[in-house]
Formats: sequence, C-alpha cells, structure tokens
Amino acid sequence: MDMAYRIIIADDHPLFRSALHQAVQMAVAGAELQEVDCINSLMQLLSDTDDIDLLLLDLKMPGASGFSALASLRHQYPQLPVVMVSASEEPAIVQQAMRFGAMGFIPKSAPMPVLVSALNTILEGEPWFPDGISLDQAPQDTIAERLASLTPQQFKVLSMLSEGLLNKQIAFELNVSEATVKAHVTAIFRKLDVKNRTQAVIALSQLEGGEY
Repeated sequence: MDMAYRIIIADDHPLFRSALHQAVQMAVAGAELQEVDCINSLMQLLSDTDDIDLLLLDLKMPGASGFSALASLRHQYPQLPVVMVSASEEPAIVQQAMRFGAMGFIPKSAPMPVLVSALNTILEGEPWFPDGISLDQAPQDTIAERLASLTPQQFKVLSMLSEGLLNKQIAFELNVSEATVKAHVTAIFRKLDVKNRTQAVIALSQLEGGEY
C-alpha cells in the first residue's frame, strides 16, 4: 500500500486506540498515524493538517455525542473520508452513519482480520459496512438532515444549549459577544424549524439517540 497515507484515529479509549493503531499498521505499512482523544483536539488537528486520507471516528467521545460530530465534520470537511467506529452494531445506527455520509462503519467487536480487511477496502476507495445493512432500509430522517445543515460553530452553541448554559455563559466559553451567540441561536431555530431552546435540545437528543 502507499506509504504516504495520513490517518487520524479519534477515540477516547486508549486500549481501542491502540488496537486501531495496530490494525492500521497491519493494513497500511508505513502510514503516518496521529491520535486524538476528544473532538476539540480533532478539530484543531484538522485545521492544522492538510491532506488527511482517512479519519477513524469514535461514535461517542468527549465534545460530541452520537452523530453530531460526524454531521459537523461532513459539513466542514466534505472531502474527508470518515469511518465510524462504535461499540454498537444496531442496524439503525449503521444506517444513520450511512445517511450522514460516513464511508464505513466498523464495530469495536470486529476481530483484527476484519479490521484490517475493512481498512484495506476503504483506503482503496470503496465503502465498508457490516453485512446485511442497506441505506434503503433506513427511514427518512428530516431532523437529522436539518441538524446536518448546521455549521460547526452552530453545533457548538446547540451542544452548550443542551447543557443548560445561558447565552452569556456560551459567549464566555466561545470568546464571542452575546449578540453573536443570539445570532447563532436564531439561525439554529430557523434551520431546525423550532421555536425555542427546548425544542432545539430535543432535536439534538434525537440525533444523539442514547448510548453508543
């Protein structure tokens, strides 16, 4: 395989990061690997690094829950191939990953030979998902599509709203003016077609959908 591959492993579990690291080395000898353990570190790395060939993204890690990170990344870096890794193997979750534009979905329970095979397939430009999963089976999810239209900064604001933070607190955390936060909140309400914070937070919770 090409030794020039640049791959990021984003997972907050050291043991699984190590397993992925090993699988990548077996699949792609000589690949340049970088590891992060939270979404903030990932976003900083992506802003500082060009030409990433593949991102292996944990479905649930600090800074984002569920598919919010994937949706935000696909919006900001549409050319970046993203493969979700998750302890869950539920078809509905795999289908949601497909719907948000993931190039693959690798269960954390997958044995090493399967991990290596999946990575080889994906790096050759082909998607890889567990057997028996079809996007055609997935119901249309208009809320998910609306959430996918949010900018990365709007995702941050929405996530902080879900934590119960006030506009003033969000402005402090993001180092922006309170007026800027209000503008983001207004845009979020418009894009999600909701009327208040409670409805916006419910929409985000539907995207996150439980423990992955």
